[in-house]
Amino acid sequence: MAPSLFRSPVQLPPADALELSKQAPAILRSFPSTVSSSAITDLFSAPENPELWLTYENLILSSLRTGDDKAAHGCLARLLARFGNENERVMALGGLVKEAEAANNGELERVLKEYDQILSENDTNIPIMKRRIALLRSMGRLSDAATALVQLLDFSPTDAEAWSELSDLYFSQGLYPQAIYAEEEVLVLAPNAWNVHARLGELQYMAATASGAGGGAYQKQMAEAVKRFSRSIELCDDYLRGYYGLKLVTGRILKDSAKPTKVTDEGDFLLPDTKTTERLNQLATAKLAEIVRHSSAQDRGWRGYNPAEVAAARELLSEDSSSGVVR
Repeated sequence: MAPSLFRSPVQLPPADALELSKQAPAILRSFPSTVSSSAITDLFSAPENPELWLTYENLILSSLRTGDDKAAHGCLARLLARFGNENERVMALGGLVKEAEAANNGELERVLKEYDQILSENDTNIPIMKRRIALLRSMGRLSDAATALVQLLDFSPTDAEAWSELSDLYFSQGLYPQAIYAEEEVLVLAPNAWNVHARLGELQYMAATASGAGGGAYQKQMAEAVKRFSRSIELCDDYLRGYYGLKLVTGRILKDSAKPTKVTDEGDFLLPDTKTTERLNQLATAKLAEIVRHSSAQDRGWRGYNPAEVAAARELLSEDSSSGVVR
């Protein structure tokens, strides 16, 4: 089945993005390249609807991914004709096209200067602010991108996407406390997002392993990781990353055989006892095995899992088997 034109193609596999971009010529031929200002003429033209403009936007993204610059410009021209070159969303799409066509770092710098010029005239242009941040990151200027994100969040503190991006930026620089703080802000805005709980658990686990085993900080971070992964699978019973993380962290705790450290601060989450940890590990192992088995067989109701994540789960399970560990 071909991917939907109404869903963002950013996360699609390359083959699906190519399938989408192939539809661009036919769609561009089906609709006029200009918008009439006559109400009488509009009565006989193709109906205007939000789905059409969303289709053009998604075609731009998929066409740029597959190197079809001509189709991307065609879709952008339709959006410019309808909304004008002062529309903030269209301005950001135009900047994206320029970024994709840039042949070297000098041309990217020119695009960056254009963004700076636009923001000097209107510093509340959120789409351009986000494109500037994305460009800074792609150019390796991580510190500048983080600073720009903080400025964006000062203006729009309820932007969960920006908080998530800031967390990822901090993580890429090894700044685990800052990454965890930013991800916790995402959770404040989306408390029932199981994927955010799992991501926070991953950050806590990586922070714990980076700090070294045995200390109180290590145990507290591992305990928080257990808490986050457990909440993730509570909210979504079939979430692979949640079960994977839970198995990984409980397996590490059992391997360390660490004794919980008494924490006096009220509300701190202590490491579960060994029996509880073993039960959590067994639960995660059984569920991962079930997901891998049904997903690999393409059973109905078990499709849609990321093949790379399924492969990673299979490898984690095989490590237990090869080491003779049965939990």
